[in-house]
Amino acid sequence: MDAPPREWFETDYYRVLGVAETATQKEITKAYRALARELHPDANPGDTVAEDRFKEVSAAYEVVGDADKRARYDEVRKLGPMAGAFGGGGGGGGFGGFGPGGINFDAGDLSDLFGGLFSRGRGGGPQRSSTGPRRGPDVEADLTMSFEDSAHGATTTVNVTSEVRCPDCFGSGAAVGTSPRTCPDCGGSGAVVEDQGPFSFSRPCTSCGGRGRVIDTPCGTCGGVGAVRRPRQVKVRIPQGVRDGQRIRVKGRGGAGANGGPDGDLYVRVHVESHPTFGRDGDNLTVTVPVSFAQAALGAEVPVPTLDGGTVTIRIPAGTQSGRTFRIRGRGVTTPKGAGDLMATVELHVPTDLSDAERAAIEALADVGQPSGAAPAGAAGEGDDA
Repeated sequence: MDAPPREWFETDYYRVLGVAETATQKEITKAYRALARELHPDANPGDTVAEDRFKEVSAAYEVVGDADKRARYDEVRKLGPMAGAFGGGGGGGGFGGFGPGGINFDAGDLSDLFGGLFSRGRGGGPQRSSTGPRRGPDVEADLTMSFEDSAHGATTTVNVTSEVRCPDCFGSGAAVGTSPRTCPDCGGSGAVVEDQGPFSFSRPCTSCGGRGRVIDTPCGTCGGVGAVRRPRQVKVRIPQGVRDGQRIRVKGRGGAGANGGPDGDLYVRVHVESHPTFGRDGDNLTVTVPVSFAQAALGAEVPVPTLDGGTVTIRIPAGTQSGRTFRIRGRGVTTPKGAGDLMATVELHVPTDLSDAERAAIEALADVGQPSGAAPAGAAGEGDDA
């Protein structure tokens, strides 16, 4: 039987899925489906945290969601971290065995354990080579956009300065008309092996600098590196409903890869400007609507502005208090998950400059509302300045 993956010793798949180790297969499947719906990339565009979590959940379910793999996983986990260090407890050819006979591990597993330091023996070559394709680095950029564009989505460009594949040698590092050749000293492995008694040590090849290739005529543009650092503009599609601080991933538009490796990704962090009229609470839009005392007291139909420049009309009942919020469904921010609501909060508007007629009407209203024996509105009472 093949040795179990190292991740089995390092990761608690039950914790990843949020279930107990004694959970039934049905409970595990139910938990996985709920998390998969919540974290799926289609439901969280541009959310790298959700994307990474979705991958963790999927990897966990691939193991404990299968009854046979789960049984083997449970046995491996019982062996503890020492089992992981020695490659697991299965297989033959070991020294003893787990349980009364002691710990069981293969000599080949020791080679894996010390693989970062030693090679697999004479002529075996190093464990790892630096000559293979290497993915380029990820790059980050900031983008400031208007409140309206963040809600509706937009296609724009961001300025990025990073390593890009050399336009003259196309990343090979060799001058036009020439090609790199395999290093004769390391045979293209990027490392040479030195025998030291029972072990073989590997070190980077000094002839090629560990690259495994020799460039006789370097490219004049990149100096043999295969990449140049340049400013560039990258077109980015910002999905509707993006939030302030959210990161949008643009695949393959980051730093240049090496030795034929893929380019890294570009992560665009969005900064949303504030709006003079609207605010945002999740996927809901918020707005304050001024109303007069008469409208609040008697009830009225009040226009409410919408983000698209139009208005909707709401009916506020008589006796509405300042600060009351009315919900207008489906007129908030639209995202792939659906549309939020528009939350309109009425605010009593008190005029600061009254006409004579308005003042007389308010004083008459105040007189009507005065309790018996009280001083009329505008009259000086005891303790007031005349």
